[in-house]
Amino acid sequence: MRTCINGFFSLVTACLAIQAFATTAPVTDAGSSAIAAFPRLFDQLRAAQAQAAHGNRQRVSFRVSEVEINEYLQYSLHTRPRPGVESMTIKIFPYNYISTLTEVDFDAVERWRPGTIPALLRPVLNGRKSIWVDFRIRAQDFRIGFSVEKARYQNVWLPAFFVNKAIEIMAARQPEKYDTSKPIPIPFGLRQLWTSNHVLQGQN
Repeated sequence: MRTCINGFFSLVTACLAIQAFATTAPVTDAGSSAIAAFPRLFDQLRAAQAQAAHGNRQRVSFRVSEVEINEYLQYSLHTRPRPGVESMTIKIFPYNYISTLTEVDFDAVERWRPGTIPALLRPVLNGRKSIWVDFRIRAQDFRIGFSVEKARYQNVWLPAFFVNKAIEIMAARQPEKYDTSKPIPIPFGLRQLWTSNHVLQGQN
């Protein structure tokens, strides 16, 4: 499920936000029940996946709030930094719509793939900047994809082609080597992911 949140831009955007749960960060000295609860959920999903491999399917479903997700994202990015991503906050809306505020190291993005940032945007998109990216997720057949709905830095609207390319570059730089040009496998054998107001839900 961490693939379902610093994914879920796996969280530049919530693709990593959605990918964030792909690899569980070690929980040490967790001062929050929300932080401690996520590893327990991961263990439960892994156990169900192992049972399913032996023909014994166990249904597991979950509901996590955006408050809990943001708390875990902050913890996860602190304990296991993500290349190019300094911080991330998400807002969850119905109909699989997610809004993210992500602090991105645009100098790193440009180093990794020179020419990625359009010339007209380079005066404003340099160094570490926080951008809003809204996207809609699509989860089916054990895979998740997304479409960028809109993106902006302050009052500057960002072209979708640039945002998608930045996401692709940053996702490829993650330890998991995500390829966001195609749907990404959902971990733990999850079949469904969907959103309601301020809540992410899923089941295997």
